[in-house]
Amino acid sequence: MAAWNSVPLHVSYEVMGWFAFASWSISFYPQVILNFRRKSVVGLNFDFVLLNFTKHSSYLIYNASLYISSTVQKQYRNKYGQKERGSQKVSKIAYGVLLVTWTSAAVCFFVALHNHNWLWLISIFSDIQVCMTVIKYIPQAVMNFMRKSTEGWSIVNILLDFSGSVANYAQMSMQSIDQHSWVNFYGNIGKLLLSLVSVFFDILFMCQHYLLYPVKKRKLEASPERDSAKSSDKPFENV
Repeated sequence: MAAWNSVPLHVSYEVMGWFAFASWSISFYPQVILNFRRKSVVGLNFDFVLLNFTKHSSYLIYNASLYISSTVQKQYRNKYGQKERGSQKVSKIAYGVLLVTWTSAAVCFFVALHNHNWLWLISIFSDIQVCMTVIKYIPQAVMNFMRKSTEGWSIVNILLDFSGSVANYAQMSMQSIDQHSWVNFYGNIGKLLLSLVSVFFDILFMCQHYLLYPVKKRKLEASPERDSAKSSDKPFENV
């Protein structure tokens, strides 16, 4: 990234970056704690867990390559003109998605090895992590819909993920305003789409948890008083 023109924007950019990092990092712990307290993983979709692992692995390769490899950084500069800076189980569909994903990644690696286009290769991994972000949430969203419940699925995870995505957008916007260029968005399309997809599904999960299948509603439907009230409405049903 070129030198900053505005110190306040630079400071705000750094704050938003660390806030996003902290939110996304901490977001994984509430689910682990919830599983431990309940002594159960019922409600957590295993397809989501496995696909999420692939998604983050791809994003790690993408970011680590941009940060470490001088060759990738040079290719990026040449392209964008910037300086350096329970009974649950994993489904066969999820395994199939992973097989296709990593096979494609392997093919792309050998193609890049031939022409040394490493920026193109890590862009592929960026595309993979975006696709995995889309796919990984779908099984959990469908599972919540089928169960009409979000029990076992940590909403704190979603709230932190949402906060991190919003902070990510704010960070990119501040950088673009300071540099008078929107290359931060179209030059890192993977980061942009990652936040966009995450925000969409985070809002969906929040709607499921707080509006469609709220805890109070579930407890009310399962309460003994409600059951007895139903029985009293039909006093001769069992006669």
